[in-house]
Parts: sequence; structure tokens; C-alpha cells
Amino acid sequence: MGRQLIDTNPTGNKIGVVPEERVTRGASRYDAVIATLVGLCALCVSGYTAYMQRQQVRAAVWPILEFDSSNAPDIHFTLANKGVGPAIIRNVIVRVDGQPVRNWKEAFERILVPGEHLGSESDMRGHVLAAGESMTVFTPHDAENNPINFDKSNPLWVKLNKDRGRVTVEICYCSTLGECWTLLGSGMTPSTTTETRRCPSPSTTSFQQ
Repeated sequence: MGRQLIDTNPTGNKIGVVPEERVTRGASRYDAVIATLVGLCALCVSGYTAYMQRQQVRAAVWPILEFDSSNAPDIHFTLANKGVGPAIIRNVIVRVDGQPVRNWKEAFERILVPGEHLGSESDMRGHVLAAGESMTVFTPHDAENNPINFDKSNPLWVKLNKDRGRVTVEICYCSTLGECWTLLGSGMTPSTTTETRRCPSPSTTSFQQ
């Protein structure tokens, strides 16, 4: 009898190898997908955390300006920061009857009559108003250089008390984060504030004080 060759590595023994390779490849792809999803979730969480931190910082330095006037104990105009962060004043426009004025002297010449008008003032332009700070920006005085105190029998007090609402302001200010707002206010009406992309540079219509 002739010799018979014996196949020591029959094909049947190889059948189980192919499914094992497929399972390994499938598992690798699954692991890659999971790793990608985990990375995306971590990125989203990181971005959200950064956003919340910025919102918290923003809230901690948010300034809110208010312009107002009063008739007691005397006629005066005030600017106050009701927010929790400093207000950096970039540009100021003061108007009387809608027309810009350069200073308080010019403003009260329009309200009263041309001539010399006394008063005490504090500059708004370029000022940094701290949180909770309030400043009297202008107090008109009488001919004897005294504040015009509450007195309904005084024609000057009656005139200024009636006409202080003719004074309006437009003040652009920013926070320490560079976010800016524009305040529109009057001596006798509530102020309104709108968010502004950036403050304009001072111009010929800007208030000089």
C-alpha cells in the first residue's frame, strides 16, 4: 500500500479564526466610538463650566448707572452706580431740550438766561464710579453762591424745579470686562439702560466735564 498523506492542519480547524478576528475589530471600533463620545462630553462640560464661570464673574462686576435730580434740600443732579462693579465712563452727552451742551454753564444759560451762573460740579467724563458710589454732578447756586434750597417762594427755585426735567444725559460706560452699556436719563424720569457693543469716541457733541 502506498503512503497516505495526513493533513495535520485541516481547513475545518481554521473556521473558528475568522469570527474571532471580526469580534476583535468590532470591539475596537466600539471602544473608539465610546472614547470619542466621552471626549465630546468632556469638552461640552468644560465649555459649559467656562461659560458659567464667566457669567458668575460678569455678574460680580456688573455696573448699573442711574442719573437723577432732586429739589431737596436743594436743586442738584446726581449720578450713582447701583451695580456691584465699577463703571468706567467712556463718553457723556448732556442735552437741554434735545440740544447738546458742552458744560453746565451752557446748560443753565439755556434753562435760564445768558450770563454768569454759579454752581458746584464734579466731572463725569473719564470718571470711574465705584460700586455703590454716588456723586453730585452739578448743584446750581444763587447770586450769593449758595445752593438753591427748597423754597416755593423763591422764583429761581420754582423755575429750576420745573425745568430740571429739560436736562437729559446719554452716558456710555463699561465694566472691567469690557462690556458696555448706554444710559439714557433725565432729571425727572427713570433712567433706561441698553447694552452697547462699544462706546463711541468723544466728539464735538461730547460733554466736556
